[in-house]
Amino acid sequence: MNCRNAQQSRLRIKLKNNDIMSQSQEIETPSFTVSQVQQQIQDTIVPVEEFEQISAVQGLNRILASDIVAGIDVPSFDNSAMDGYAFAECDLRLHTELTIVGRSYAGHPFQNRLQPGQAVQITTGAQMPAYADSVLPQELAIVREESILDIREIKIRRGQHRRMRGEDLAAGKVALTKGTRLGPAELGLLAALGKTDIAVQRPLRVAIFSTGDELGLPGQPLNPGCVYDSNRVTLHAMLTRFGAQVLDLGILKDDPAEIKPAIVNIVPQADVIITSGGVSNGAADFTRQVLQQCGHINFWSVNMRPGRPLAFGQINQGHDNSYVFGLPGNPVAMMAGFYFFVRPALHSGAPVSMTPAVKAIANMDMPKKVGRTEFQRGICKINSNGNLHVSLTGEQGSGMLSSMAEANCLIMLSPEQEDIVSGDTVKVLIFEGLL
Repeated sequence: MNCRNAQQSRLRIKLKNNDIMSQSQEIETPSFTVSQVQQQIQDTIVPVEEFEQISAVQGLNRILASDIVAGIDVPSFDNSAMDGYAFAECDLRLHTELTIVGRSYAGHPFQNRLQPGQAVQITTGAQMPAYADSVLPQELAIVREESILDIREIKIRRGQHRRMRGEDLAAGKVALTKGTRLGPAELGLLAALGKTDIAVQRPLRVAIFSTGDELGLPGQPLNPGCVYDSNRVTLHAMLTRFGAQVLDLGILKDDPAEIKPAIVNIVPQADVIITSGGVSNGAADFTRQVLQQCGHINFWSVNMRPGRPLAFGQINQGHDNSYVFGLPGNPVAMMAGFYFFVRPALHSGAPVSMTPAVKAIANMDMPKKVGRTEFQRGICKINSNGNLHVSLTGEQGSGMLSSMAEANCLIMLSPEQEDIVSGDTVKVLIFEGLL
């Protein structure tokens, strides 16, 4: 996603006449596979180009705006990978014992050059003395009279347990590339390079709202026929974990006169607008009508369960533009739509880190309709033999948010699969880090 400045179009989108349904078109909602929709969205998105300088320790989940080049070798000196004794491997062929002449501790290196027939006691991470090229682990050492290392039975290859200077990163090499989303390991690497300040893309500004006369605010009494709004809370949490700046517009009534100005007025502030509900073909799906009036929007029927209805496109207001995602109103369908379509788009040019699927053994029969992708909520457990098994949480209705709270994975069933029989192997997406 791309933001240039207040006088330029902040977001660009590739408009394809055969893809986009304009406000004047009345065509049947086209159906696509999950991968087709993902590809069309990815082909459209342009990354954010604005950046800011921040302290590296504040960089969790931020996206690098430029390559990070190593200014030093990591490690910056040859060092020991073990506690033990350092010496030259060639001495093993010339001596039966070595004289221990000192110590090299981490932060306190041995200052002299070793001579043939000599060794030093060394700790993990300590600098290797000049002439020494190998380390004998402490637990294998036989030391006599506190200063004699018996090496008659020692077999060790040259360079064993020695970390070479620059073997992790050599000075001048690219350590992290532009577009990398910074996690704990990347932040640790920046620290290892001595980096304190970094340039990152500014946070995405994402506006969210729910629509529906039936929605109530948690903590307030419910009117007859109403339910509490859970989707907006879920969206806020998923976006916050992602690192976005959330603009919460609250609950909008099923009234185009309320929905349209809310959308139009937020465009100058938001890179992305996410709605939940109102994008199907129902009589009260006013969000769909407003989006058709305000911008260039795709309305797709995705061949998946849950999460069939999906809207994606762009709204333009003068020089300002926002991408729009219209997600289903049912809570589980909304979460599935966010993970498989919104989350990859929000990566803003970073490599899309979709959680890899792993294989598990089905502990029960699972009904499956041939011809569509299905994501069923499951509970994965490792049995006593170390094998991963999975069971359904129970009923799989797209409005059953409790099934997501109970589950620890999604069971991913491809279009060509038929009913799953207990004992079959299936693919699962583990929740941890997923949403």
